[in-house]
Amino acid sequence: MASSEQQEHAVALLQPKVEEAYTTDGSLDIDGNPALKHRTGGWRACRSILGTEFCYCLAYYGIMYNLVTYLTTVLHQSNVAAAKNVSTWQATCFLTPLAGAVVADSYWGRYRTMVVGCCVAVAGMLMASLSALLPQLIESSSTLSMEIILFLGLYMIAFGVGGLRPCLISFGADQFDAGDPSELISKGSYFNWYIFTMNCGSVISTSGMVWVQDHYGWALGLAIPAMVLAVGLSCLVAASRAYRFQTTRGSPLTRVCQVVVAAVCKFNVAPPDDMSLLYELPDDASSMKVVERIEHTTDLRFFDKAAVVTASDEEAAGAAPRNPWRLCVVTQVEELKIFVRMLPLWACITFFYTGTAQVNSTFVEQGMAMDARVGSLRVPPASLLTFQMLTTITLIPLYDRAFVPAVRRLTGRERGISELVRIGGGLAMVVLAMAAAALVETKRVRAWQTAMEKTSIMWQVPQFVLVGVGELLTSIGQLDFFYSQAPPAMKTVCAALALGAIAAGDYLSSIIVTAVSWATATGGRPGWIPDDLNEGHLDRFFWMMAGLGCLNLAAFMSCAMKYKTRKAC
Repeated sequence: MASSEQQEHAVALLQPKVEEAYTTDGSLDIDGNPALKHRTGGWRACRSILGTEFCYCLAYYGIMYNLVTYLTTVLHQSNVAAAKNVSTWQATCFLTPLAGAVVADSYWGRYRTMVVGCCVAVAGMLMASLSALLPQLIESSSTLSMEIILFLGLYMIAFGVGGLRPCLISFGADQFDAGDPSELISKGSYFNWYIFTMNCGSVISTSGMVWVQDHYGWALGLAIPAMVLAVGLSCLVAASRAYRFQTTRGSPLTRVCQVVVAAVCKFNVAPPDDMSLLYELPDDASSMKVVERIEHTTDLRFFDKAAVVTASDEEAAGAAPRNPWRLCVVTQVEELKIFVRMLPLWACITFFYTGTAQVNSTFVEQGMAMDARVGSLRVPPASLLTFQMLTTITLIPLYDRAFVPAVRRLTGRERGISELVRIGGGLAMVVLAMAAAALVETKRVRAWQTAMEKTSIMWQVPQFVLVGVGELLTSIGQLDFFYSQAPPAMKTVCAALALGAIAAGDYLSSIIVTAVSWATATGGRPGWIPDDLNEGHLDRFFWMMAGLGCLNLAAFMSCAMKYKTRKAC
């Protein structure tokens, strides 16, 4: 009879050897080793990231939605001053992600930037809560001291959000290996659930958080967001061993500037007909080991000048290392080309947010002139925004679990339809929403002119629903598009670019409304958007926005057909 050692050895030989699979995108685990698929990434990591996103949205929007009320009722600011302060702070919150993205991609990495940003935001929310608590702590405290503490806290939040907001998007997508077909499909779903989570947090903020602030005071109402975000920070850190990390590749803006400077310096140099003569480092070069090589493309040839090796470059190379401000590698040039190709599409997407900005402005003003009674209840006009959020929340699971698999069988695409088609569908929805708002306004004015009963505010529901469908298509589609098309070294920057479209859209909306008011109110006329909408023509403004939306959609379609899609990664 064989000994026990011999039996164990025989069993070991018969058992199949299981090889641990590593990711193919070069991601690392928290210890700096190549990431194992079965131990890191995927939905196991994204659950905590989405949990952090939920807490962040609940906390941030819990302060933002009712901030104007705090400024006017507690700090006694005028309506104009309060609106200006809130708008300035919101714009800052959408601009700081650009700085946070550069820091993440260049120096700290996405995870560390998120943790630091989250800590700063929590401290800022506690500072904002302290401003409301100050009169109870110091009886002689003045309104000025409360304002100083509040705005110090608000702008700490803005800088914290700048590190958190763009990194949550890209870091979550990093958890899926682009080289694995099943994980690539899941990456597309991640963006759907990211917006789903964001809207869930927003709905709770517009109802529960505002209710706490109105009924239990501002000290508690501003402290709860800080506690909620602290919970989100705990969720993020607790799952740190399950994450996949991408290595930083230096400042993306510096790399872009180097190509532009080198191309301008060689303005009179013609690119060679044989593009293989352009400068590129071998694969075994140390600087190329952490960079994904990008093949040369034939458009935007002006930037190819940066990779042309001239006689002066050869002379300099013999004495010193290559000067990156005079000679750039092809991969670096192609990174800039990808970024430039996306800019026209980004500009078209910006107008989508110009349309959605009407939800918080002209839609609310329209509702204020309508009958807000629904049975025995009075519906605040601003609360109809809930229909937009609920539409997005309801449709995302249907889109992800039913629509995408069905269309995937027809088109063969992992995401069912391309990101550009999805974005275009959202742009069309905003046009329909503006047209619906114009028709409702025409109905409302006719009822007023004929002394009929006021038009019910519930006639506004379709336009809010259409905006919600547009959010499902364009907001999610652009996040997926900018991440998948971005060069590896610019993932977070391009995610911040998507957020920058929201800020640009809000600014453009303000410019359009100001220009329309100025142009239509000359000569003593009330204009299209007067204080008393019964004397104006808000319907014409909505029709104008629908027309501009049609032109924007046509421009987007033209740019989309010319765009050279890069393989998703």
